[in-house]
Amino acid sequence: MGDERVKAEALQILGLFQVLPRLVVFDLDYTLWPFYCECRSKRDSPSLFRHARGIMYALKEKGVEMAIASRSPTPDIAKVFIDKLELQSMFVAQVSKMGVTSVLVENGVNLDMFKLGLSNFATSFAASSRKQDE
Repeated sequence: MGDERVKAEALQILGLFQVLPRLVVFDLDYTLWPFYCECRSKRDSPSLFRHARGIMYALKEKGVEMAIASRSPTPDIAKVFIDKLELQSMFVAQVSKMGVTSVLVENGVNLDMFKLGLSNFATSFAASSRKQDE
């Protein structure tokens, strides 16, 4: 499935939700790309999981900011790969304090995990809104 088809499907998924997060934070290793940075060289040509770019395009189109968080012991390699994949403009430089909904993805980000994360966020948002109303 190409980036544009994934983007279109991700936009349909986003349309199912009345409320969207202001920020989505992605891990890098085995979430956006199928490897650990520390097992690679800066000279390598990195690749993303097949749904990753389309999902990011859809989030960007809907005005949802994105950031990355990684515990990689080789952040220099991660930065080189982000630059090689031309992803640097997708991510905000600073992240403000917000509630976080996380989803453990076993085989990289895909449309099913994307939908699950949004469902979990919507449930948490509704619960916190009810608490504020009390």
